[in-house]
Amino acid sequence: MENRIDYQEQAELLKALAHPARLQIVHSLLTIGCRNVRCMESHLGMSQSSISQHLQRLRAAGVVTAERSGNEVYYRASSRHVAALIAALMGEEETAYVL
Repeated sequence: MENRIDYQEQAELLKALAHPARLQIVHSLLTIGCRNVRCMESHLGMSQSSISQHLQRLRAAGVVTAERSGNEVYYRASSRHVAALIAALMGEEETAYVL
């Protein structure tokens, strides 16, 4: 069976990552392991509202997933595909990432 590439889906993924703040957020999820907005706020130097807006866009594009635990929401990269893409962009080894 032929593996069909969904170019529209891949373009949407790239559009979601095509903002410096969103790229930084996903990279930090993979490298630092910050999983909630409070942790991201202290490591990234962005406001809570800005981080939340960018996370909403990343979730809509399927770049990150979210899981609620009590009052906190924890985020993570959605797949190894996303991690591989970020690793390629950053010139890093995917094996060093927190998944």
